[in-house]
Amino acid sequence: LSLSLIENIEEDFRNGLKLMLLLEVISGERLPKPDKGKMRFHKIANVNKALDFICSKGVKLVSIGAEEIVDGNVKMTLGMIWTIILRFAIQDISVEGDWKDGLALCALIHRHRPDLIDYSKLRKDDPMGNLNTAFEVAEKYLDIPKMLDAEDIVNTPKPDEKAIMTYVSCFYHAFAGAEQAETAAKRICKVLAVNQENEKLMEEYEKLASELLEWIRRTIPWLENRVAEQTMRAMQQKLEDFRDYRRVHKPPKVQEKCQLEINFNTLQTKLRLSNRPAFMPSEGKMVSDIANAWKGLEQVEKGYEEWLLTEIRRLERLDHLAEKFKQKCSLHESWTSGKVELLSMKDYESASLMEIRALMRKHEAFESDLAAHQDRVEQIAAIAQELNELDYHDAVTINARCQGICDQWDNLGTLTQKRRDSLERVEKLWETIDQLYLEFAKRAAPFNNWMDGAMEDLQDMFIVHSIEEIQSLITAHDQFKATLPEADKERIATMGIQNEIVKIAQTYGIKLSGVNPYTNLSPQDITDKWDAVKHLVPLRDQMLQEEVARQQSNERLRRQFAAQANIIGPWIQTKMEEISHVSVDIAGSLEEQMSNLKQYEQNIINYKCNIDKLEGDHQLSQESLIFDNKHTNYTMEHVRVGWEQLLTTIARTINEVENQILTRDAKGISQEQLNEFRASFNHFDRVRIGEVEFARIMTLVDSNNTGVVTFQAFIDFMTRETAETDTADQVMASFKILASDKTYITVEELRRELPPEQADYCISRMTSYIGSGAPPGALDYISFSSALYGESDL
Repeated sequence: LSLSLIENIEEDFRNGLKLMLLLEVISGERLPKPDKGKMRFHKIANVNKALDFICSKGVKLVSIGAEEIVDGNVKMTLGMIWTIILRFAIQDISVEGDWKDGLALCALIHRHRPDLIDYSKLRKDDPMGNLNTAFEVAEKYLDIPKMLDAEDIVNTPKPDEKAIMTYVSCFYHAFAGAEQAETAAKRICKVLAVNQENEKLMEEYEKLASELLEWIRRTIPWLENRVAEQTMRAMQQKLEDFRDYRRVHKPPKVQEKCQLEINFNTLQTKLRLSNRPAFMPSEGKMVSDIANAWKGLEQVEKGYEEWLLTEIRRLERLDHLAEKFKQKCSLHESWTSGKVELLSMKDYESASLMEIRALMRKHEAFESDLAAHQDRVEQIAAIAQELNELDYHDAVTINARCQGICDQWDNLGTLTQKRRDSLERVEKLWETIDQLYLEFAKRAAPFNNWMDGAMEDLQDMFIVHSIEEIQSLITAHDQFKATLPEADKERIATMGIQNEIVKIAQTYGIKLSGVNPYTNLSPQDITDKWDAVKHLVPLRDQMLQEEVARQQSNERLRRQFAAQANIIGPWIQTKMEEISHVSVDIAGSLEEQMSNLKQYEQNIINYKCNIDKLEGDHQLSQESLIFDNKHTNYTMEHVRVGWEQLLTTIARTINEVENQILTRDAKGISQEQLNEFRASFNHFDRVRIGEVEFARIMTLVDSNNTGVVTFQAFIDFMTRETAETDTADQVMASFKILASDKTYITVEELRRELPPEQADYCISRMTSYIGSGAPPGALDYISFSSALYGESDL
C-alpha cells in the first residue's frame, strides 16, 4: 500500500513523509511523529528522522545527507533505497544453518503451501534429500527453475551466498501474491463480519421497538378509560389494578425503553467507527417516536390515579349520604304514619264543647310538632339534591322517595290548615280546658322533639380524615353531655305536671281517661325515650373513641411513610448529582469512571429494598383511605418517578462511558487526549470560534439537527482526521485482487478465497455482472462494495 503511493522516486521522498511511511511498513515499527509544515527545514527534519531510524538499525550511510534527498538528488536517493532494501528486505536471508540443511527452505514452502510438503516426514540428517525435495516442489508447483545444485550446497563449506539469496528471493516473490490474496480475504471477512453484526443489532432494535410500541398502544386506551364504577369495591379493584401496573408491568418496560436507547447508541457508535452510514429505523420506530409514544403514555397515566382516588372519595361520600338519607326518611315516615288519617277525621262533629276545645289544643300541639319537622324535610331534600349532583347510581329511587315525602308534606300542610279552619268555626264551643294537661302537652312536645333530635344526633353517622376532625366531634359530644343535667330538670318538671294531674284527680276523685287530650305523648313515652337517650350516650362515646384510635393509627402510618420518604427523596437527588459529577469529571481514566459508575449502580440496586418498603407503607396508607400527609412533601409518585430517572441516568451514563472506551480503543486515543477532549467539550465557546465555523462543526457532530451535542459525537469529530477505517475503495481493491484484476468475480473464486459463511453472504447480495466478456454467473463486486458504505439495505 505504501509503495503504491510512490510514483516518482525523485520527487516523492523530498518531504520525508513517504520515506518515513515506507520505513514503518518495511520495519513494522513506529517512527517519531513527522513535522506537518511545508517549509524546507520541516522537510529536512522529517528526512533526518528517517535517516536516524536507519542508522539506529546498525546501517552506515556513507555520503547520504538529508539536504541531498530534499534537493531531489537521484543518485543519493537510489543509494539510500538500496541500503534500505539490503537492511530490511534480504538481510535476514542467511546461507548458514537452516538454509544449508534444507529444512528452512522446506519450512518456507510448508508455511505458505502446506499441501505441497509434509514437514513431519523431513529429517535433519538428510540435507541432500530435503534440498532436492524443495527444488522439485518449487520447479513443479511454483514455477521456480532449479538454479542450484544440492550437492554444491551441502558439500561446499561456504556456498555462494548471493546465489542462495537470489534463489530464496524467488520464493518470497512467489508467495507474495498468495499473502496479498490472504490479506485481501481477511479484510473482506472483517468488513462483512462488521456488517453482519450491525444488521443483527438493527434487527434486534426493530423487534424491541415494535414490541414496546405495541405495549404502549394497548396500555393507553386502558388508562384513558375514565368510566367510573358504581361501587366502592369495583373502584378499589381499579386502584389495585393500577398499582399492579405501576409496580409490576411498567418497570420492565422502563428497562426495555432504556435498553432500546442503549442499543441504538451502541449501534450508531459502531457504525461510525466502521465508517458506515447512520442507522435509520423503520418509519414510526425512531428513538424520538418511542420517546413521544412514552410521553403520551405518561401524560395519560399522570391523572389516572388521582381520578381513581377522587372517585373513591366520591363513592364513599355517596354511600354515607345515601345511608343518612334512608335513616332520615325512615324517621320522617315513622313520624308521619297515620297523620293523614288523623287530620282527615270528623270527630269534632259529634264532640262536646269540652272535647272540641281539647281537639283544638291538640291540633295546636300538632302544628307545633309539624313545624319542628320542617327542618328534617328540608334536610332530606338537600341530601337528595346532593346525591343527584354527585351522580349517585340509584338516584331514581332516591328521587322517587324524596318526591313522595315532599308531596306528603304538602298534603299534610293542606290538611292541617283545613282542620284548623274547621275547629275555628266551632271555637265558641271551647269553654274550659285543663291547664295542666295543656302545660304538659306544651312542655312534653318540645322536650320530646329535643329527645328525638338527641337520639338522631347520637345515632348519626360520621366520616373524618384527621384527629382534629374527630376531636371536634368529641368536643361537640361533650358539650351535649353537659346539657343533660338541664334536660333532666326539664324532664322532672314535665313529669311533675303529670304527677300534679294525678294528684288533683286523686284529691278530687276525678276519673281520668288515661289519655291527655292535647298530646299523644304519655309519661311512659317520655321515660322510655329518656332511658334510650341515656343508653345511646355511652355507645356514642365508644364509637368516638374507636374512631380516635383509628385516626391515631392513620397518623402513625403518615409519620412512618414521611420518615422514609424524607430520607429516600434527598438520597435519590444526591445520587443524581453524584452521577452527573462523575460523568463530567476529567480526573482518572475511563476504566476508573466505569468502576465508580458500576459501584454507584450496585449501591442503587441494593437500595431498592427501601423503595419496596416505602411502597408497602404507601399501600397500607391507601388501604386505610389516607389521602394526604402533612409531614412530607414527597408523594409515592414523586419517589417512583425519581427512582426511574435515577435508574435511567446511571444506565445511560454507563453506556456513554462504554462507548467512549470503545471509541478510545478503536481510534487509539490516549487518556491525556481524552481528558483534553473532555475539557474542550466542557468549555466549548461558540462566540470565540465564530458562527460559520460553529455551523460547520454542528453539521458534523449533530447530523440529525437535534440541538444536542453528545461527548461521543465530539470525540468522533476530534479524531475524524486520524481515524484508520476501511473504505469502499479499499474493499473494491481487495475484491479485485481475489478476482485476478478482473472487473467481475465468479462464485468459484469467492468460495475458494473466503470462508463459507462470508462467501454465501456475498453471493446472496451481489448483483449479476452486466458487462461484456464475463462468463455466466459472474458477479458485480464493485456495486456491492459501494453499497456497503452507501444508503442501502445491507
